Amino acid sequence: MYVLIAFGEGSNKLGLIPRDMRFYELFERDAQNVCQGARELAEMLEYPEEFEERLKSITNIEHEGDIITHEIMDRLNRTFVTPIDREDIHALAGGMDDILDYIEATADRMHLYKIGIPTPEIKELAAILTKAVEQMSLAIVDLRDLRRARRIMDRGIEINRLENEGDRISRSALARIFDECVNPVDAIKWKEIYEHIEMAIDKCEDIANVMEAVVVKHA
Repeated sequence: MYVLIAFGEGSNKLGLIPRDMRFYELFERDAQNVCQGARELAEMLEYPEEFEERLKSITNIEHEGDIITHEIMDRLNRTFVTPIDREDIHALAGGMDDILDYIEATADRMHLYKIGIPTPEIKELAAILTKAVEQMSLAIVDLRDLRRARRIMDRGIEINRLENEGDRISRSALARIFDECVNPVDAIKWKEIYEHIEMAIDKCEDIANVMEAVVVKHA
């Protein structure tokens, strides 16, 4: 893909400058890595006996995400013409990096606080997060061809629905914990864990909003 650029003030000369389409490959690689992180968290909660192994895997996935984010930002700094606006590239890369940070923080706090058996609500939230990042990943693939705008918008609507469902479950879980926990410290620990996973889901919605804005700009 190319864009026309005028060279020199008052110049009538036009040049063809290629857009760097490598960004799409990096976004898709990043999104797949985020999906893997969410799945590892869900598996960790389903099989507590594999906790240590899953935690190491999530840490490695988060490190891989940092590498991809750095590569995107480095390319952004060296690229003259980008396929979408620079601020949108920055927001997409930063948003996916944030999701992985919250996933790792969730797993790390559960290990650090020795919370014991995962609650049904935390498992539900992990399942919602997995669905949300999978929808996000599919929408990022669709960014390659903005004629698929309807698909991107539909996936954004689904992510919004999942985010609302996550909010509902999180509020219910927190209410139950503060009602049932004998030790206030345990309630505070669980509150922090729920907030981390809820923030990961919220970031999926933020990314969906960025992609919807890209669609509107290129309509």
